[in-house]
Amino acid sequence: MKRLKITIIAVLSLMGILAFRQFEQNRIIVNKSFSFGEKVEYRVHYGFINAAEAKVEIARNLSIVNNHPCYKINVTGRTVGAFDLITRVRDNWRSYVDTLAIVPHMFYQSIQENKYRKEETIVFNHDKDQATSTIKDETKTFNCPNNINDIISGYFFLRTINFEKVALGEVIEIPTFFGDEVYKLRIKYAGKDVIKTKFGKIKVLKLNPLIPDNKLFKGEGAVKLWVSDDVNKIPLKAEVELAIGSLEMDIKSVKNLQTELQWF
Repeated sequence: MKRLKITIIAVLSLMGILAFRQFEQNRIIVNKSFSFGEKVEYRVHYGFINAAEAKVEIARNLSIVNNHPCYKINVTGRTVGAFDLITRVRDNWRSYVDTLAIVPHMFYQSIQENKYRKEETIVFNHDKDQATSTIKDETKTFNCPNNINDIISGYFFLRTINFEKVALGEVIEIPTFFGDEVYKLRIKYAGKDVIKTKFGKIKVLKLNPLIPDNKLFKGEGAVKLWVSDDVNKIPLKAEVELAIGSLEMDIKSVKNLQTELQWF
């Protein structure tokens, strides 16, 4: 059960830990994939048992942070049903993402997992390539690579990538600032597919985050992600293969996308 708890928390964070490449300073990214008011909800389940739910929302109004126009993006995750009695999770992440460069100017997280509590605010200074983290009364400043992302803004940058120009099997390394450090995730582009959802069938792109071998996940390719093969590129399904079975995340509802999803 402890392993399953860790996995649920990881899956709730999954949409916030994916992908970006470094670009020149003061970059401008062409974005046709998302805009204000978007809202996507997910169901996380272990077999037929509902385990958790997650929500990704872009505020309807523009925010100004560090004198830059930003999307205000909220990601929330919580356990439900019997899982809420075993391991209560109420997590919230918020990122203010530059509308032109698709990089974060401020990141906030509030973590409530059973008795564990953590609140953190990170302010990014992209001119100096620094991130300043504040937890309670303690403030630390860290050096970062150019155009560093947080776990939310990196996911939204991923949605702007033209995968027609990404080779099958190509592995993308992802520098991300989280937990007071810069680390690299590795994501493999695994081609195209068609999956079935509650809304019908749909064309998708397959992405495989490459996880180092450990006792929790079943091999390096244990995590699989399917995103819509269209301009939106929103995650529709995720699967985590465990030593004790598999945990899945499916799309539950979606509103205000840039283009309608093409179900068939």
